[in-house]
Amino acid sequence: MTQYGPEEQSEEITRCPFPNHKEGEIFGVADQLLGASRIKVMCEDGVSRMGRIPGKIRKRMWIREGDLLIVKPWEFEPTKADIMYRYTKTQASYLHRRRAIPKNLDIF
Repeated sequence: MTQYGPEEQSEEITRCPFPNHKEGEIFGVADQLLGASRIKVMCEDGVSRMGRIPGKIRKRMWIREGDLLIVKPWEFEPTKADIMYRYTKTQASYLHRRRAIPKNLDIF
């Protein structure tokens, strides 16, 4: 009878979407929850915007202060934006290790 050691843990491959700069998407960090599915977001271009959580995201994931987001600013009103995606803490730390997050937003 042979004894086997602990199984080797395979490293998980974290696949996380990047902002599509061609469509105007950028990184952002949730600053303040305002209620009524609105969030104040600090974007990578240095502008603080009012972020709107669409129903597609509102029903599936909770967004808290300090979460890393993908934000798409409105073309006709640059002080507002739609939230397209929320990164988990694991995905945010992965992006931090790969240096994909801009320096002014990197709090991870």
